[in-house]
Amino acid sequence: MRTTSVGVFKIATKGPGDVSGLMSLIGSGAIDPASILAILGKTEGNGGVNDFTREYAVAALCAALAPKLGLTPHAVEQRIAFVMSGGTEGVLSPHITVFTRREAERPANMSGKRLSIGMAQTRDFLPEELGRSAQITETAKAVKAAMEDAGISDASDVHFVQIKCPLLTSERVEAAAARGHKTATISAYGSMAYSRGASALGVAVALGEIAADVRDEDVLRRYDLFSKVASTSSGIELMHNVVIVLGNSGASASEFEIGHAVMSDAIDAAAVTEALNSVGLSVGLGAPAKAGREFVNVLAKAEASPDGTVRGLRHTMLEDTDISSTRHARAAVGGLIAGLAATGAVYVSGGAEHQGPAGGGPVAVIARLSD
Repeated sequence: MRTTSVGVFKIATKGPGDVSGLMSLIGSGAIDPASILAILGKTEGNGGVNDFTREYAVAALCAALAPKLGLTPHAVEQRIAFVMSGGTEGVLSPHITVFTRREAERPANMSGKRLSIGMAQTRDFLPEELGRSAQITETAKAVKAAMEDAGISDASDVHFVQIKCPLLTSERVEAAAARGHKTATISAYGSMAYSRGASALGVAVALGEIAADVRDEDVLRRYDLFSKVASTSSGIELMHNVVIVLGNSGASASEFEIGHAVMSDAIDAAAVTEALNSVGLSVGLGAPAKAGREFVNVLAKAEASPDGTVRGLRHTMLEDTDISSTRHARAAVGGLIAGLAATGAVYVSGGAEHQGPAGGGPVAVIARLSD
């Protein structure tokens, strides 16, 4: 089995088009552009259908990396997995997290499993396939391929599966209708949830968290079916799923480690603490961590509980016609996590359909180890 070393670099951004931090690290030699496998980002858009900050950020990164890689910007986008999550409500701070991977020898004195990353893509979907069994099945195949790419054979070593998935537009809905097909919904905004949910169920199938016999009608209805590690984000800029698997592997020579827990609801501070503790980190500003442990980032999902309550008390996130519920949820969960992690530069994505229990979601933590 090949041995690889994964690097993780969190870089603050001044705007969706700001690539100066990344270029500085490349210029100093800290990052070899040829080793970049994936870039996850938080951009200050609305996170909705018309959030063009995501596409803007990807375009800026591709244009900046193209001359460094000797490729066209389009070729860069095909080579590197870009997942931009719009919406930095509340105290969330815009940033990108760059994941690199290179061949490396594992030191003889290195113990335990270390961070590994793998990537795969599905085929392009037809509009009528979004939010349905075809998307679930193809996503499950891609997750397994990404696990193999990461050198992870045991599903229990997978701690976070990030997916960028498509959404419907009026043009795409009309194209399906012209061929005699109906889409899962005609609402562009509603389609984001269907696509996220089906993609998450694909993760659950791949990892054996649920049975493979998931039906079209289970999406956004059977909330007892979910993955404990899936994080899916919809965007207008693609028609296939990009799958990134993050976990720990004995074949990794990385100085990083990842762990996770599952939030049962939007105020589950205990789960965030559990996730931090899983990689040897303590909670809050100035709290001592284990020797040789340094916080890098939190990756989490957030959503407004679909039953309209949090621990028996009514919430109004689903009834606000001025601000979408995903924006409320990102702000609430982002504030909770920021307070415990002592930083607002955390990756919190809204819309957690079938990603953790209803109203909750997975939360993963990456730490750097020097021991």
